[in-house]
Amino acid sequence: MFKYFPTNYPWNLSVDLAIEMGARIGEIEEMCAPLQDAAKQPDAAGTRAFRETWSNMADKLCSLAEEDEARGRLISAGDKYGRAATYYLSAERLQAHGAPGRIELYKRFIEVFNKGLKLAGENCERVEIPYGDAHISGLYVRAEGVTGAAPILVQVNGLDSTKEMKYRVGLPQWLARRGVSSLVIDQPGTGEALRLHGMHAVYDSERWASKVVDWLETRADVDPKRIGLEGVSLGGYYCPRAVAFEPRFAMGVVWGANHDWRDVQKKRLAKEGSFPVPHYWEHVRWVWGAKDQEDFMRIAENVHLDGVLDRIRVPFLVTHGQKDAQIPLHWAERTYEQLVNSPKRELKVFTEREGGVQHSSFDNSANAGAYIADWVAEALGGRTAI
Repeated sequence: MFKYFPTNYPWNLSVDLAIEMGARIGEIEEMCAPLQDAAKQPDAAGTRAFRETWSNMADKLCSLAEEDEARGRLISAGDKYGRAATYYLSAERLQAHGAPGRIELYKRFIEVFNKGLKLAGENCERVEIPYGDAHISGLYVRAEGVTGAAPILVQVNGLDSTKEMKYRVGLPQWLARRGVSSLVIDQPGTGEALRLHGMHAVYDSERWASKVVDWLETRADVDPKRIGLEGVSLGGYYCPRAVAFEPRFAMGVVWGANHDWRDVQKKRLAKEGSFPVPHYWEHVRWVWGAKDQEDFMRIAENVHLDGVLDRIRVPFLVTHGQKDAQIPLHWAERTYEQLVNSPKRELKVFTEREGGVQHSSFDNSANAGAYIADWVAEALGGRTAI
């Protein structure tokens, strides 16, 4: 794990995630060098300083991109907008719920991200899936070299990630090369669903996952018999739960297991384990729509997989980092052990030899992501060689 700030795990996590999303190390240095003292400050003061330097870099990149646009250099402009969006998101993600200007920063991020996609001509399309009185937004990436209906992997967030983060880390592109499409969504409790539509997380993830499958079944470019589901971090709970109760999923994979999130919360109250974001308790109450801490802990009692996984009767891959500082490895082992009716189950622990030993491989996603992409391609009938 790259530790720019020796005493601040959430900030290091954000820096590493930004690198995995394509940040440039010179820009990282320019943004982070002034923040060494701020990294030791209380959350509110520190995160304001983080926001200022990272937003300033994003603003500068947008200005440079505008110069590219004026000269007709749209690919270069798109690349800069894409990197600026990563920096806006990294700054927004660390702010407290309700922090002044946070929602405006998020909207700016979305605007710049979408502009970057368009100008760079990326294989990525924004889609909207009807859900209740609103919609679930997604990023749709088409399989390469496939004629007709293709297999597809639906990909869902964890506690504090967004569809754009997952897209930029690279799994959709790695799958596209292997003949598998991707749909990366902001499910309730994350991204747009939470910030713009007030959709809170629900423990019964099949509630929204089934609506996503309904929508995919209407598309001629999707093979309805080859729809898989992947979840990262807290998605390591959402994904197995949804696959257990939605039999139309053909396979499942978790990138970082999360078998018993209620236990994780009890441990965190006891100061055990690392927090993924500052203002942690405020953040989780927002995500789950809890009135107070007591209400949140009551909600968290439902967020576990015991008594659920024997319903899964499709191939399932469980992955975990050997040195995960947020979710202990034994929860991955528990998930694997309870997949008793899966016809093909595997537990893959990423070690120092291949990298990706931290939570959901944020320290080095390349080899871990390739392993997952190959496994998914094999399970859904894609390809692992050109």
